[in-house]
Amino acid sequence: MSEQHATPPCPHFGACGGCQLQHLAYPAQLDRKAARIRDLLSNFSPPELQLHASPPLAYRNRIRLTLREVDGQLRAGYLGGAEAHAGAPSKLRLGGVEPQPPGAPHLAEMWDEEPPSLEVSGNVAFVPITQCPIAAPLLGRAAEAFLSVANNAAWLRSAALVPDQLELFTTADESKLQITLFLRTPQKNPPNRTAADFAVLCESLRAQVPELTGAGIALLPSVTRSRRIEQPRPGPVWGPPGLNYSLPTLPTSNLEPLQYWVPRGAFFQVNRFLLPELVATVTTAAAASPDRALAWDLFAGVGLFSRALARNFAAVTAVEIAEPAATALAQTNLPSLRAVKSTTLDFLRAAVLQRDRPSLIVLDPPRNGLGDEICSLLVRIAQSAGTAAPTLVYVSCSPNALVRDLGNLTGYAIAELHLFDLFPQTSHMETVAILTRSQ
Repeated sequence: MSEQHATPPCPHFGACGGCQLQHLAYPAQLDRKAARIRDLLSNFSPPELQLHASPPLAYRNRIRLTLREVDGQLRAGYLGGAEAHAGAPSKLRLGGVEPQPPGAPHLAEMWDEEPPSLEVSGNVAFVPITQCPIAAPLLGRAAEAFLSVANNAAWLRSAALVPDQLELFTTADESKLQITLFLRTPQKNPPNRTAADFAVLCESLRAQVPELTGAGIALLPSVTRSRRIEQPRPGPVWGPPGLNYSLPTLPTSNLEPLQYWVPRGAFFQVNRFLLPELVATVTTAAAASPDRALAWDLFAGVGLFSRALARNFAAVTAVEIAEPAATALAQTNLPSLRAVKSTTLDFLRAAVLQRDRPSLIVLDPPRNGLGDEICSLLVRIAQSAGTAAPTLVYVSCSPNALVRDLGNLTGYAIAELHLFDLFPQTSHMETVAILTRSQ
């Protein structure tokens, strides 16, 4: 075996399809991702790429498992094949075609585009798993305990409620756990005893997993549609509706940890090890701003960056539309932070007509990026006043979208470029581009 190749740490590698790069040694994974970023951004004359490596295993604070009955027992796993996890492969590859292990011809593909909707049908294989090495150990232990309890729960074996998915979310130190059980039902409302039955299940589960603090049921239609567009209805709940997530600051900062309220179902970055470094990189750019009067945090989520920015700026405007993150953001209760429930596009359409101009804008869009109109509005805002928005911090989970948007952000150049390996063993990557504007 060459130095670049490794024995995959997961026994489900290939069949599962979720971790496409396990057959590469971790340094080789980083090299390939860095080469990909440098190649994509070569036309923008970027500075030296700064790499932020992660522990390659046990990093995920959240997983969502598919539930299926196999040989009369409820099992947890994933929908097999990489297409089920990351979408159809794009034409772009990570450094060419790798030698493939038997039975896994697609594992070196690179997915940079927004995945298409997953249509669950009879030809999508369900892969029961016994472990998931990239998940925090508590998540695997809790999933195993859930199955032992659920397989003895008669109310989950009826036609009225069919277990479909289980989501598990833990704090960085694995001291607290929240779960969401997705059930399919043909009925508008679940049976009357569902709340009581669910409470019994949760109490039994907590006896085995004392870290469990809260749980909820999400109801899905009985006919399976695309998981990416299905809107679950809230069902019975047990315990608090979310987690207080503590994010330690870097040892060199001497600051108190950042505290976040993360409701069940709200987006939060999954790498529990690299989050402090990611937030520190963004806030270091903020601290360098000569004018700390106003910062905008667009696509703010529950306020991952907003809370840190509030330590550096007199005022922070955080914009988010998705629930329940928007409500959590509005309940932050920091005097310098103003939460705006809006799409970023609508916020900028209004802002371009107003007088407030930020000295820093943080952007953390979804995989499809900013888009032409948002880029155009940002440029208009920057040009409307000589000192407006001299710095943009663009946090991107799609290198292709980043390249497209950089081409539309006229007047900005890359001052710093960072690669955060938030998703070791997979082909996904996170980049942070700090952009400055010539006056």
